[in-house]
Amino acid sequence: MLKKIVSVCLAACLVCAGCALAEEGSFVSYHSDFSAGTDGWYARSAGGAAVSVTEEGLKITGRTASWNSPGRDFPLQAGKEYALSVRVRQESQATANFMISVAHSKAGTESYENLATGAAKKGEWTTVAGTWTPGEYDNYILYVETAGSDTLDFTIADFTVELNEVRLGQDDPSLKEAFAPWFLLGTAVTQGEALNTQRMDAYSYHFGIYTPGNELKPDSVLDVAASMRLVKEDDTAVAVRFDAAKPLLSYCRDHGLPVHGHVLVWHSQTPEAFFHKGYKASAEYVSRETMLARLDNYIRQIMAFMDQNYPGLIVSWDVVNEAIDDSTGQLRQSNWTKVVGDDFVERAFEIARKYAPKDVKLYYNDYNTPIAPKTDGILALLARLTAEGNIDGYGFQAHYSATSPAPSRIRAAMEQVEALGLRVRISELDVTIDGNTELNLKVQAIRYADLFKIFMEHAEHLDAVQLWGVSDDLSWRASQYPLLFDRLLKPKPAFHSVLELAKAE
Repeated sequence: MLKKIVSVCLAACLVCAGCALAEEGSFVSYHSDFSAGTDGWYARSAGGAAVSVTEEGLKITGRTASWNSPGRDFPLQAGKEYALSVRVRQESQATANFMISVAHSKAGTESYENLATGAAKKGEWTTVAGTWTPGEYDNYILYVETAGSDTLDFTIADFTVELNEVRLGQDDPSLKEAFAPWFLLGTAVTQGEALNTQRMDAYSYHFGIYTPGNELKPDSVLDVAASMRLVKEDDTAVAVRFDAAKPLLSYCRDHGLPVHGHVLVWHSQTPEAFFHKGYKASAEYVSRETMLARLDNYIRQIMAFMDQNYPGLIVSWDVVNEAIDDSTGQLRQSNWTKVVGDDFVERAFEIARKYAPKDVKLYYNDYNTPIAPKTDGILALLARLTAEGNIDGYGFQAHYSATSPAPSRIRAAMEQVEALGLRVRISELDVTIDGNTELNLKVQAIRYADLFKIFMEHAEHLDAVQLWGVSDDLSWRASQYPLLFDRLLKPKPAFHSVLELAKAE
């Protein structure tokens, strides 16, 4: 009986160790039940462990460490999403925890990731499964190991690797094209999504401008350890890094897609050490002058990096995020007010204007805009910023429920911002529901259509409308199903409601 191996390829296949594998760059799927041999699997150990074929599958014995495992080389493609699964069985203890893991190397340096986990009861076959998107490495070894210090013998069967096809309502008209007469339609994505080029290709069918969800926030960009070394000579020195943001920036650069930068200054997701002497969180706060100098160095280096590496890619920035308190409408108290003072927002915009390219628009971004007393506080801050001449627009967050706030209040708040002469971007849009029921999905669809109708009415003032995520499973509000696509990337009724609205106009 021939072993069950499926290897679908776009190019000619190679014959290696008696089995068919696709050439690198064309690997699509693999499955083996080990009925005809080890199929290229071997024991990963420092010596002593061995694999053998049994009637049930591939068994490993003689393990002396949890990483000792059956492993195999695979010609995976970076940026592609794979579904992985294996059945495992052990006869040694009540329960044992198993993992599908990968050892990958680049330029001779090996590193590791755990990709999927599962608990196998004694004597029972258990499936361990998950998905994974490889990064850029020279080679990949997939293997099955135990967690903790377990060194028991075990058997694997039906190891499967399959390239996932990522589609996102691409049988329907494109959302970005449908709304092109009114505004740019975009979304926010995370580093994990950006690494998955299949997913990004699907996203780009519907969305034409992108915001990194977390990767340009201060806790991703500020390199505290490197800054700590630099301040031994100059306490205003700042070190920055962009590893987390590069996947999205590079994809958008390579595909001609603009990016909105989020965010330069925020009270949250900013390392505490940024505000303290020597970059030590336990030390005293620095002076106002030192903090302003650090902020100047921070923003200058960000703008310089973008200009040198991604010129013209970032078309706008959220300079300051969420500086107004919800309950009082006054300036939110934070490390920025403690160290710099109540004018930290104005000074941040002044610095950003100094270093940003002339055609890059600068935004203040906040939520609950239609809800008093925050409305008045936001408008007062925008008026001060407008008077200084360093702001271009307002990021009108729209994290709403299916019933609140009322459309009339949203319209009124938008009109008040527009009256200041500022551009508007709907910067973070999602609509929550209480459960994934047919009725709730219909209510959500109506709400989305009502919101988009408002946005279309104000299109002459809008630079963009951006969803805060693409699919429900990856949303920060995942339990409330807030987006246009479900967990399987299928269009929801809300998707069709806004599409029909655009077609009807």
